[in-house]
Amino acid sequence: MSRSAGSESENMRPGITTDLEMVQGISRLAIGDLLRRSADRMGDKQAILQGEQSVTYRGLNDNANRFANYLLSLGLAPKSMVATLCLNSIAYVTAIYGINKSGHVWTPINVALAPGDIRYILEHSEASVLVADRAFAERDDVIVMAEELGLVLIPVDPAEEQPFGSIVREQSILEPDVAIHERDLAFIMYTSGTTARPKGVMHCHLAVYVALLNDIGEWSVTREDRILIGLPLFHIAGHTMVSVLLAAGGTVHLRQGFDPNEYVDAIEAHGVTMTFALPMMYDAMLKSARARGKDTSSLRFCIYAMAPMPKTLLVDLIEHFCPAFALTSGQTEVYPMTVMFRPEQQLRRFGSYWGESAIINDTAIMDDEGNLLPRGQVGEIVHRGPNIMMGYFKNPEATAAARKFGWHHTGDLGYFDQDGQLVFADRKKDMIKTGGENVPSVLVEEVMLRHPAVSNAAAIGLPHPRWSEAVFACVTLHADTAADSEALLAHAREHLGGFQVPKGIAVLPHIPMTASGKCKKADLRKQFEDYFSSEE
Repeated sequence: MSRSAGSESENMRPGITTDLEMVQGISRLAIGDLLRRSADRMGDKQAILQGEQSVTYRGLNDNANRFANYLLSLGLAPKSMVATLCLNSIAYVTAIYGINKSGHVWTPINVALAPGDIRYILEHSEASVLVADRAFAERDDVIVMAEELGLVLIPVDPAEEQPFGSIVREQSILEPDVAIHERDLAFIMYTSGTTARPKGVMHCHLAVYVALLNDIGEWSVTREDRILIGLPLFHIAGHTMVSVLLAAGGTVHLRQGFDPNEYVDAIEAHGVTMTFALPMMYDAMLKSARARGKDTSSLRFCIYAMAPMPKTLLVDLIEHFCPAFALTSGQTEVYPMTVMFRPEQQLRRFGSYWGESAIINDTAIMDDEGNLLPRGQVGEIVHRGPNIMMGYFKNPEATAAARKFGWHHTGDLGYFDQDGQLVFADRKKDMIKTGGENVPSVLVEEVMLRHPAVSNAAAIGLPHPRWSEAVFACVTLHADTAADSEALLAHAREHLGGFQVPKGIAVLPHIPMTASGKCKKADLRKQFEDYFSSEE
């Protein structure tokens, strides 16, 4: 009997349904359902607070349903792209979940992008609707884009009681009856595009849903947790943190951007239990709390990312700020998190440790030929799991390259130590090759950050007539501190091998960063590209 005939016979056995549509409806898995279920459980509990504004779970779910029904009333084609150009607000969260519930595809845009990149994303994503804060919606360039591209432009007034105006007020609070399959496209989030045009990363409902449940378990999140988050929602990390708390039934204290005094004040005033920040942000918060005698004892769990935590700072933070810190990692292409350097490991080893795989991920080290490498050997960090992207929108070549050998390729280099802990070595593109030696930029940055005057550091390779590439470091200093390049070089020589020591150091007023906290190393390379041109 052929395989196809056998499969048909098995499908006809008693108790095995062939009604796929009914199965998908009853066992449906969709992002918007998480908010509805939290609203059913939590009702009048505060879901989000932002300044003087707040919304309950029931109110948030009702308003998301209204927005979903409004989108459907526009007569858009199923799974149309709905772009957003918004800063963090309760209204923005409402719009995101409304898009989820309507079955359309959310396409967030970084508000800091140049007009040309904003237009590129709108055109490339084939967006039908643009939801924009009024400050952006009334910009001449945005108005022209919307007109020329035929977009429905929906202005948002985040500070108003009715942020969407009368267009949504009259819509039903009942959730629309939209068939959503777990593998349907949920959103396209564009990469930061620090070196080229941004790529559109496609994620389905399943990827996000499963990842959020994973994070709730891995971080032990409960409905009693209160998170303080200022990372932008148009970035994958900000979206993850807000969504995790809303799925678990906790409370989100939402902010726009970061101010250490405001963060510490909010932690004390609201009994915040969790937050997510970069190491330099935690340093600023610790100093603020000490200087002003603020109490942060409500914190139970703090997450950091993007950069290693200097040993002296980490020890100080665990003793005086929060008892449990964890580094987590992920990518726009792999809905966070993928790996975690757990609290119990934090004071056992120091450096660029990324820890262990999350429950839902396989993580391995691969060479350029597709061979998985044993512990101790450096190669590319690769993943498998349900939170991997569907691919890059309209870019099959880049999608195929990212999936080579049946694993997702991160572009990060690393290795597993003998205890099975993942160590990040560098981004492939950021590894500095000088005089025949490989120097991880992250190693140089870690050493520079040990200097008490240094607040941020970025190491890059610059063209050099003798060494092909030379190690070059850019640093910023803490306020009320001083250190010149000679003092910083002396510090580097104490902790680095000869070929790893920077050939030059620039003390800058600031290091260019993306909205998600990544250093724009391409900008630094361009700024200093001729630094060594006069050397022989």
